[in-house]
Amino acid sequence: MTIVPMRDLKDTVEIERKCAEANGPVFITKNGYGRLVVMDIEYYERTIGKLYEANLIEEGLRDLEQGNVVSGDSVRERFVKQYGG
Repeated sequence: MTIVPMRDLKDTVEIERKCAEANGPVFITKNGYGRLVVMDIEYYERTIGKLYEANLIEEGLRDLEQGNVVSGDSVRERFVKQYGG
């Protein structure tokens, strides 16, 4: 975990380097308390992608629990009827 004080934000090149090295968030503190989080755009995109995927999995599991599913055979039959076999 990388933590830097707010006053260090003036050195943007150093903050960018720390983000790249940490390969994760850099926490910015003010008066000893967390105030901001800075991160590399690639890390941000990976993190958002994982959250999106987790949400899709959660939706799928909820559908499964609620019985909102169809069998593979019924999907195959529908495709064969619609597009030919």
